[in-house]
Parts: sequence; structure tokens; C-alpha cells
Amino acid sequence: MSRGYFVTGTDTGVGKTLVSAALLHAFAAQDLRVVGMKPVAAGCEWCDGEPYWEDVAQLQAASNVDVPLSLRNPYRFDPPIAPHIAAAQAGTEIEIATLRQAYADLQSHADMVIVEGAGGFYVPLNESETMADLARQLNLPVILVIAMRLGCINHALLTAQAIVGQGLTLAGWVANQLDPQMQVLADNLSSLQQRISAPLLGILPYQHPVSAQQVSMRLQIGKLSL
Repeated sequence: MSRGYFVTGTDTGVGKTLVSAALLHAFAAQDLRVVGMKPVAAGCEWCDGEPYWEDVAQLQAASNVDVPLSLRNPYRFDPPIAPHIAAAQAGTEIEIATLRQAYADLQSHADMVIVEGAGGFYVPLNESETMADLARQLNLPVILVIAMRLGCINHALLTAQAIVGQGLTLAGWVANQLDPQMQVLADNLSSLQQRISAPLLGILPYQHPVSAQQVSMRLQIGKLSL
């Protein structure tokens, strides 16, 4: 039976794609068929005259199952703005039913599907639904990526509370140090561990550049309830 996890973060740009790709590498190392899904991508670059979505490409590179782009990334938009605004500008609407069907199709191709959300947990998808609604409808345990920088404790605890409040399982969290000069990092980590009951899956020190393969070595996926 196919399994999956939903990866969210305390904000946008906190390392969700890196952690999602690293999870794919880690599960692939256990001889599982793995595929990454980016339900909605907003913000493209251009390469040789063709649009290029970096996060979608990273997930594809870490997957070992070849599936159509329409399943891996059902919605993608050019401007790097909130998904529901990007969709409105494009004259379309993001439908969770479409995303649910794409996920179900991916399940038939892989043993493990890693779904990476866009932005934070409550980012709107349309006028009435958010990323939280998608995670709930997919009924996936959630992995939270926490940006280790000033203010992270409040952001992390609010997001963890929101996840549990949706009736979802917070399966684990990853601490990603974004500020190389963050003060009392160890104390912040300790505060989070005392207040978040889910296991800490890994601590990612500030490093640039860094590869998903390297990060996979730092993730303790054995702490997840597989």
C-alpha cells in the first residue's frame, strides 16, 4: 500500500523543497519507489526560452519513478506570488478535487509520495480552501520544516497547533538554520523540543550550497511511524 507525507513550513522559503527532496532520497535508499508532488508551484525561471520551476525540478530529480508532469505538478504559475492570486491572474481556479485525483494516481505508481505544500500551512488555494484543507483531504501525516531564526519559536508553535487542530498527525519536524549568526540556537532547539511532542527528524546547519542527497544523511526517518 502506498504511503505519503505532507511537508509544510513555518513560512515560504524555509527549505520545504530541500527537505522534501531529501526525504525522497532517504526513502529511495530503503529500496522504495518514491515520487515527489508539488500540487501548486508559483514562480518560474526561464532556461533556453522555456519556463522552469526550480522546486518541481528538484523533486523530480530526487524521485525514482517517472510520471507525467500533470500528476507531479497539476498547477503552476509564472509569478512568485500566493497561489490563489496567481490562479486568479491566470483566469483559473485551483480545485482540490484535481489535486486529490493526481495524488491518487501517483499512489498507483509509487510506494511513497512526498507532497510539498506551497508557502505556509494556511496559504489559500482558492476563495474558500487552504493548504491545510488539502493536507486534511489527503489525510496525510505532516512534516514541519522550521526556519531557525529570530521568531522561530512562535511561528513553529502556531503552525504545530494548526496542524493538530486540523485533526492531522504531526509526524515530525526538521530544524533548518537559515540565519548563520543566529544566537542561542541550542536554546531555541531545546525550547521547541520541550513544546513539540513530535520527534525532531534532523537539524540542518547553515550551509550553502547544499544538496538534497547530503541532507538526506541528516534525516532520521526511522523516527517516523511508517
